[in-house]
Amino acid sequence: MPDPGRLMVLTHPRPACGRPLEQVVAECVGAGATAIQLRDKTADSRTLLETTIRLLAITAPAGALLVVNDRLDIALAAGADGVHLGSEDLPLPSARRLSPPDFLIGYSTDDPDEARRAAAAGADYLGVGAVFGTRSKPGLADEAIGPDRVRAVRKASGLPCLGIGGITPDNAARVYATGAGIAVLSAVMSAPHPAAAVRQFHQAASPRARTPKGRRQTP
Repeated sequence: MPDPGRLMVLTHPRPACGRPLEQVVAECVGAGATAIQLRDKTADSRTLLETTIRLLAITAPAGALLVVNDRLDIALAAGADGVHLGSEDLPLPSARRLSPPDFLIGYSTDDPDEARRAAAAGADYLGVGAVFGTRSKPGLADEAIGPDRVRAVRKASGLPCLGIGGITPDNAARVYATGAGIAVLSAVMSAPHPAAAVRQFHQAASPRARTPKGRRQTP
């Protein structure tokens, strides 16, 4: 699952660049995105299944993971790599029971105690945010937990973590410095050139970018 320096791109059904979602996903994995999360809150089940199958035909040959947001049924039916769940979705123990052993289950939390419980219940990785605030979810525009909370959740759970929320190439190094990877939506899906945005995040993940100013990097 994602380790420090890796990048999960969350999708929007209509990327701002105007190109089809499938083309944008292909550009992102071609630029180095290691995971894609299909996120579409409005699509009906048939449409979501068809989209998942089309995206899987892009991600699998590239060696990237495809995770479906919320919908375990769709992820399993399409043969996706995993599902990402929140507190209002199917409970983790039930999802784990219904899933094959190598199926990835992600879970969203910014609370260290809940993170421990999620790990015990079978989560494989955690999405932690909103790190710098976000406009992708109503009501969370002003909420920002900061990188230190990401570090605390990662330490408490012992699981790979992905910081999410308001992350840009300018502040991504602060999240990578916690030992977590990152997950982004707007910074890529709203970009005129999504592949270029992905490459900018990879530059932010380099050891040089994560070295605090004034401190020499150990060879």
